Amino acid sequence: MNSRRHLGLVAAAATVLASAPISDIFAGWSWLFEGGLMVAMVAGAALGARSLRGRLWAQLLAMLAALLIGLTWLFGNGTAIAGLIPTPDTFAEFGMLFALAGEEVQKSYVPVPDLEGLLFVSALGMGSVAILVDLCAVGLRRPALAGLPMLAIYSVPVAVYVDSLSPIPFVVGSIGFLWLLVSDNVDRVRRFGRRFTGEGRGVDVWEPSPLASAGRRLAVVGVLVAVALPLAVPAMSAGFLGDFGSGDGLGQAGKGPRGNGRVDLFAELSGRLKQAGVQDMVKVTTNDPNPFYMRFGVADQISGGGFASHQPTGQPVSDNLPDPAGLDLSAVRTQAATARVEITENFAMPLLPVYSAPTSIRGLDAAWSYDPSLQIVYSQRANSAGLSYEFDYVRAEFTPDQLRTAPTLGANDANQRDYSRVPEVPEVRALVDGLIEGESNNYDRVRVLYDYFSAKNGFKYDVAAPAGTSGAAIVDFLNNKRGFCEQYAAALAWMVRTADIPARVAFGFTLGGSSDNGVRTLTNRNLHAWTEVYFSGFGWVPFDATPSTYVVGSAPTAWAPDVDAPEETPGGVRPSLSPGASGGPEGPGGATRDPIDPDGGVIGPLDLDEELPTWVWVATGGGVLALALLVTPALRRLTLRRRRSVRAAVAASGGRFAEVSMSAADLAMTVVTDPDAARRQAHAAWDELIDTMIDYRLAVDPSETPRATVERLISTALPEFDAIEQARLLGLAEERARYAQVPLAAESLTNAVRSVRRVVAADASRRVRLAAVLMPPSVLLRWRGAAYAAITALAARTTVASTAVKRALRPRLVR
Repeated sequence: MNSRRHLGLVAAAATVLASAPISDIFAGWSWLFEGGLMVAMVAGAALGARSLRGRLWAQLLAMLAALLIGLTWLFGNGTAIAGLIPTPDTFAEFGMLFALAGEEVQKSYVPVPDLEGLLFVSALGMGSVAILVDLCAVGLRRPALAGLPMLAIYSVPVAVYVDSLSPIPFVVGSIGFLWLLVSDNVDRVRRFGRRFTGEGRGVDVWEPSPLASAGRRLAVVGVLVAVALPLAVPAMSAGFLGDFGSGDGLGQAGKGPRGNGRVDLFAELSGRLKQAGVQDMVKVTTNDPNPFYMRFGVADQISGGGFASHQPTGQPVSDNLPDPAGLDLSAVRTQAATARVEITENFAMPLLPVYSAPTSIRGLDAAWSYDPSLQIVYSQRANSAGLSYEFDYVRAEFTPDQLRTAPTLGANDANQRDYSRVPEVPEVRALVDGLIEGESNNYDRVRVLYDYFSAKNGFKYDVAAPAGTSGAAIVDFLNNKRGFCEQYAAALAWMVRTADIPARVAFGFTLGGSSDNGVRTLTNRNLHAWTEVYFSGFGWVPFDATPSTYVVGSAPTAWAPDVDAPEETPGGVRPSLSPGASGGPEGPGGATRDPIDPDGGVIGPLDLDEELPTWVWVATGGGVLALALLVTPALRRLTLRRRRSVRAAVAASGGRFAEVSMSAADLAMTVVTDPDAARRQAHAAWDELIDTMIDYRLAVDPSETPRATVERLISTALPEFDAIEQARLLGLAEERARYAQVPLAAESLTNAVRSVRRVVAADASRRVRLAAVLMPPSVLLRWRGAAYAAITALAARTTVASTAVKRALRPRLVR
């Protein structure tokens, strides 16, 4: 093996070693297999090109082709020829994977599972870096320059994490880069010649020497300094080996430490609720007879772009947690309880669901912390999948009269300063000022805003509504009055802040359906968002503005009752009308009633989770497809007719028409302005007349003049005098539009076509009329002509291409 081949293999190995830090991002090892395969194919292509003594550009093309073939093989998803040769559909698939990777970045956390979009990007990245490293180290003989593309993947975890990272992957990457440098230097020494020893024998290049020993010591010291330097700089301690650091916090999609991943809570909620299947996420058992929602996240920061979360801060979970900020437990009625929670693999987040105001948590390690202000349990180094834990908590109960006594916060209060600020939106300001006018305390102001989100005011639940919490999105929701819990919670919080009262958005699970032996299973259908409002002395008080009729496990309270069903007992649980949701016959607050429609009528029990047999879906899909194929010609005919009518109406409105006479002997109407519009009007009416004749099986001769066509139509199919006059008007208009300098136009051309069609249809048989409506021959004839023209053009292009190929391969035989 010559030196260039050896150096190419070292460059490939160094690329794989430099990718070691990516192991901190992915939970599995599929990325290494797929990325390593791309690197191997690139290295093999480079070796093959060099074996054929290809130039540098040929080596580059070979490596690019190998990378493309490898990506097509792994990610083509059946769009390639023989599974290896890419097609236009393959590149379209790659584009979809890029888009999918963007969505996965926004909705995922680290370490991420084996998501197809992110695996595609990692394999593409490793293959691209392998090409650049090979070009720099082998093609250009600049191995130090190869460190730049290696740094691109070497530094990815540093950009993603703000938490401490293991130094081992970075040391492995450093070894790869040093190996590449040493191999290049060894190769240069070998190519320069052998050292003279006096005996004429060669000397091993790895023979100890003072210079080589000094170089190796410098390399080791450099790596140690690079690893240890962040520990000595306080500003960098949180970025590499430090403890919990600062950052933008949850809600900033696509960034963050392993475990929390800067989860965009709104995107996560929207995606899970719109997911087709039902997934079990949490199993909870509690001795609380009437619990409220479990919560795991909070969005309390707001800007023009909407709500987001700030970085939580707190202490490791323990048996003695601090009281929730702002809540005086001695001033309100409380209920102490215990809950046991089991998390499934489907809920893998850096957040743990708990009931409000936990006092102690057991069963978690030191990776988990509790923020008493946000009242959330979070981690910077782990996720919740598969965890089991137990916690004690205190559920506070408020009364409207108690909340009315809450004093207004001063301008210097931290909660008032941080959680009542909101971008000014004139539409929201006008609505809020009108609603709260005359209210004397904060609770009554919040209640009138809360009561506004009622079915009586036109609000409806719609999970298909576009997501978004910006000011513009809030205005759209308030105007359309359609959305799901995300919009209701964000809109109420925005409006409460506009009223200068602190508010935020909480995320968690509703109570779900009925329990099974005391265990309540919460699914993605039970994910929910609601509003929390801060009252001095009472802390953060929940208000769920989403219509409870549509929420599985809704829990109205005494201070925030169901405004659409005031007769319901506070704390009662209602089933949902949301798609795919299911509820049980009982809830924690007692028996529930059947789902109701917005008008209050009983619909009856729903069991939308029960899956239908596959043949039902196949038969339904086949029937819908067949129906669509049957009605397509009729829809096309109606579309053409409507388009021509609109065109004629637009043309008629473009000019003024002076009526000369409308007798059978003299039908002329002179155009005063816009003759081009008159011609378009006449042509549209004539085209509709010809299609009508074709649809009702009347002969059409393209070689005839319009007058001859009309006279033959009159003699064969128009017995009525009025229809004869209208047909002659159409013929005269078309004749003048074709041949006269001054065309004829009439606003009644569309009505004339309609009159002729009515008479022709009345004279036709039932079979002909049915075919003219369902399978109009004019449309079928036009489609057949278009298909024939397309086939002819394709055959001509194929002939030209075949001739060109033959001329290129056998120029002497093809003339």
